Amino acid sequence: MLSRLAVRAGRMPEAHRLASDALGVAVRSGDRRLEERPRHVLAAVARMTGDLAGARELYVESIALNELLGRPETVNSEHHNLAFTELHLGNVERARELFDDSRRRVLQNGYDGFVPYALGAAAAMAATDGDHARAACLLGVTDSAFRGLGQVPDPDDAAELDAVRTQAIGALGPPAFERFHAHGSALGVRETLADPGSLPGLTVER
Repeated sequence: MLSRLAVRAGRMPEAHRLASDALGVAVRSGDRRLEERPRHVLAAVARMTGDLAGARELYVESIALNELLGRPETVNSEHHNLAFTELHLGNVERARELFDDSRRRVLQNGYDGFVPYALGAAAAMAATDGDHARAACLLGVTDSAFRGLGQVPDPDDAAELDAVRTQAIGALGPPAFERFHAHGSALGVRETLADPGSLPGLTVER
């Protein structure tokens, strides 16, 4: 937990040190359940500091561990994190496939707490595709979903959403961004997640 607090404060070397210490204790204990959170934090630190190859390896290991432990919801969230890593490595279609698979699992299994994260992933893919109006609209839905849960995004996803927001404002201009964002905020959260490619009432002036 101290390592996660360090991540939120932006103290990445400290977060890495604390998570590494925690992982060492967990491994020595022989209880593999205790390895899960330290491994997750180490992967997040690698991703947020630009060590994408290291992050990919760590997320794959985390996925394997959570499959072993029988934690399908965490497996899904780590696939989501792996998807962002693949996206930043330039593997766009692989990222799209992972995000789509994660979104389907969220809907099928009722992972309600992950709904805003899956919507944020859809916004990131819209931005990657150059559809900044759709990205702004999906950011509106994402922000609405987080508010509905009384939550804020984890630091790694917050950074991804901030990047999408910056791109969309730069491409559209602030007034248009606000208009599309407001449109998204008024849409149904789960209905949008079911089909993020179809946003009712979204019109783009050419």
